[in-house]
Amino acid sequence: MAITFARRMEGLKGSEIRELLKLTEKPEIISFAGGLPAPELFPVEEMKKISTLVLEESGTAALQYTTTEGFPPLREHIADRMNSKNKTNIDKDSILITNGSQQGLDFSGKVFLDEDDVVLCESPSYLGAINAFKAYQPKFVEVPTDNQGMIMEELENIIKTTDRIKMIYVIPDFQNPTGRTWPLERRNKFMEIINKYEIPVIEDNPYGELRFEGENLPSLKSMDKKGLVVFLGSFSKIFCPGYRIGWVCAPEEILSKYIFVKQGADLQASTISQREISKFMDIYDLDEHVDKIKAVYTRRRDLMLKTMKEELPEGLEYTYPEGGLFTWVELPSHLNSKVIMEECIASNVAYVPGGSFFPNGGKENNFRLNYSTMPDEKIVEGIKRLGVVLRKHMEVEAESL
Repeated sequence: MAITFARRMEGLKGSEIRELLKLTEKPEIISFAGGLPAPELFPVEEMKKISTLVLEESGTAALQYTTTEGFPPLREHIADRMNSKNKTNIDKDSILITNGSQQGLDFSGKVFLDEDDVVLCESPSYLGAINAFKAYQPKFVEVPTDNQGMIMEELENIIKTTDRIKMIYVIPDFQNPTGRTWPLERRNKFMEIINKYEIPVIEDNPYGELRFEGENLPSLKSMDKKGLVVFLGSFSKIFCPGYRIGWVCAPEEILSKYIFVKQGADLQASTISQREISKFMDIYDLDEHVDKIKAVYTRRRDLMLKTMKEELPEGLEYTYPEGGLFTWVELPSHLNSKVIMEECIASNVAYVPGGSFFPNGGKENNFRLNYSTMPDEKIVEGIKRLGVVLRKHMEVEAESL
């Protein structure tokens, strides 16, 4: 008999980034494609000690099931950290531990979206979120975005003229893929609009602590007076992604739905991973660890942007991120970054073509570069290789015009 899949499977495809990472596993390729943290900064020696300590102190509990909500001391650490870093006023009962913030994205779709409901998002937006939401068969409306993030006048016009808006997905801090950050004025205006129309917001914040310069800005969650903002956080970029520990912070009415969904999905996140991260935060200074990460990433960002200025051809634009992991390059409109990528791979350098970051497609003249993973000498060499390929394509196109 023929196998029949659910209709939702028709619109799904593998993540372009994950497929690219398979290509770039070859040691000769200098990859700016992934959003990977620098592995040399993982606290391996400290975690050897922590792992032993957790097993010695509470081995049977660490290897047992725990509550769906998560290990209470870790949730307390997260609440304290959010109150300090994100200007919120919450306690552990507002926190659900997830398997990475990606699970929080999937749960957001499951909690809020029916088929043909509308999701508003920045343009471009995070590919992993787009793919997570697509499983629930919504329609995406891209809100025009400039170098300071989502344009609020455009947002309100869309809300006024669009039916069935179920949620808005945003990354206000060091956005993936562009690296852009919303200024305070935009955040205030956004929350004014949200409170007026009472639309749920998914605030994705995996990079917020990785600020290299400038002033820390309050999270949207800290401005939430009506219980409309769901905050997604993660230890992946500030600690170790291999633990797969993230969290959802939301008011009780909404969080209870996420808890119910998680019970049906996987019961709970890893007990031992939660206890090990919590024990690390008991013994060591996570802020000190994050400062080490920021110092390395600041240097690599500066080096990448300096080399781009020297080696890339004129006629393209790129963002200057104040933190996070990415810069975003815009080519002349007639160039296709996916086509150019094939030649880059042949030259042993890789980026992520930008088209997939636009949920409705149609914009192929952009690409994303990551500066966190490659060491300094490979950043320089990789940008030089990229410059050679881009210069060739831009010269050929210029001759044909």
